[in-house]
Amino acid sequence: MTLTPEGCRAGRALLKWSTRDLAERAGVAFTTVHRIEAGQVPRAGTEARLLATFAAAGVVILDGPEGVGAVLRRGD
Repeated sequence: MTLTPEGCRAGRALLKWSTRDLAERAGVAFTTVHRIEAGQVPRAGTEARLLATFAAAGVVILDGPEGVGAVLRRGD
């Protein structure tokens, strides 16, 4: 899975998180999230942390033929 700028913004929007909220929860710098959302490709470890943070909150990042963005999983 790839974390695109669109997917990152969409995931935050679903959770109503600011860039600072995401950064704090993932343990990365606020500027890192800002740069990713501006188009910079993240390091593999940073991308994994962010994707894991979204997954733990129930958000799946999409980047494939079905589209780019994010969906919020329903609680089972």
